[in-house]
Amino acid sequence: MSKSVTIVGAGLVGSLLSIYLARRGYKVNVYERRPDMRKVKMSAGKSINLALSDRGWRGLEGVGITDEIKKIAIPMYGRLIHHKDNTTAFQPYGKDNQAIYSVSRAEINMKLMDLAEQKAGVKIHFDKRCTAINKSTNEVSFEDNLSHAHETASSDLIFGADGAFAASRLNMQLHNDRFEYNQHYIDCGYKELIIPPGKNGEFMLDKNALHIWPRGSFMMIALPNTDGNFTCTLFLPFEARPDEPFGQGEKSFKNLQTKEAVQKFFEEEFPDAVPLMPTLIEDFTNNPVSSLVTVKCFPWTFDNKIALIGDAAHAIVPFYGQGMNCGFEDCVVMEELIEKHKENWDKIMPEYQSLRKPDADAIADLAVANFIEMRDKTADPKFLLQKKIEARFSQKYPDKWIPLYSMVTYSPQIRYSTAMKEGAKQQAIMDKVMDLPGINEKWDSEEVEKIMLSMLS
Repeated sequence: MSKSVTIVGAGLVGSLLSIYLARRGYKVNVYERRPDMRKVKMSAGKSINLALSDRGWRGLEGVGITDEIKKIAIPMYGRLIHHKDNTTAFQPYGKDNQAIYSVSRAEINMKLMDLAEQKAGVKIHFDKRCTAINKSTNEVSFEDNLSHAHETASSDLIFGADGAFAASRLNMQLHNDRFEYNQHYIDCGYKELIIPPGKNGEFMLDKNALHIWPRGSFMMIALPNTDGNFTCTLFLPFEARPDEPFGQGEKSFKNLQTKEAVQKFFEEEFPDAVPLMPTLIEDFTNNPVSSLVTVKCFPWTFDNKIALIGDAAHAIVPFYGQGMNCGFEDCVVMEELIEKHKENWDKIMPEYQSLRKPDADAIADLAVANFIEMRDKTADPKFLLQKKIEARFSQKYPDKWIPLYSMVTYSPQIRYSTAMKEGAKQQAIMDKVMDLPGINEKWDSEEVEKIMLSMLS
């Protein structure tokens, strides 16, 4: 039975996977390209806060660490929409106080590494860059970033968990015939900004909401941190779009090159946020503009001894808040298959791949679609009315209708691929409902209810 494991990447998924495997008696060595973030101050401005939801919590529950993570997580019960006229509107995420949880990427990563080392006996090696994977010998080669010395790790199993630009995946891509690979960048980049706490450490916005400033072709969001500040992320086109409607074609990172232009842009678009951002110009000037990529590839497993997992297999854009949750769900599925097949990796690897590939593709497509929803539709009265109709109908007929967002975020028993199919059916029904004459007046009527029931049946 295979009992030694090499994991490339000590990020969120690599660290959680290491705990799962170590608890089963595997000798686990994790190799991380970066220095130990618990000892070295990491560069600011490139980390979007993460939204931990039910699929992610399920992954943490599987190794008994939910209580540890809850200490660094803040519940957000809905979206708080900020309009240009300084008015706001709250849109609850689910029902009965359902929430998603804001966590700092660095904080949860450091916590998972601590738990892996201290409670599971995992050995993490830092500053080790993966340079090659030898399939025939099951060896991974690394170069030390500091000494430039080369070393080789040999093990029964290898997992590539080294993120969207994975060296492990590149090695598999170069040395496997018919390896399919696709990457797609959206035309928006992101820049991290901050709303610091008030004089006495108080939150300057509602801490139990995900704040969104939707502006059509771009948007800003803000998520709370445990120290009282908010991590803000501006999503904006890299370059101007001359064909953009609403006169917004000139709004782009390329056109924000001076302090005066930045100040004017923010005062026009996010007037209620500007007074809360004393270091706006400094942060905008110093923090980089980062890109957002979707990665799809196949296969994920090789000779039933090597597997890609997390972003290395399926990087997605952050607009459904499911990147981390999807990666943690990979670990849950892997654990269930280890149990099901009694550690027979010749059965585990193919089934892991066949189960997770359709779900990863589905959530990747849903995440891109949700970007359009967040920036364009969350302030649209017609869209908001549709959500009200769906929520009312779901409350009355929970066995017949679970809104797509709830399927993805609060229903880990429903696969992403199933949720996407059901969501498409629901949208087809809602398109017809929203076209009914007088829908604004009769949206909560028995007539609309009967129409929806008939279309479902």
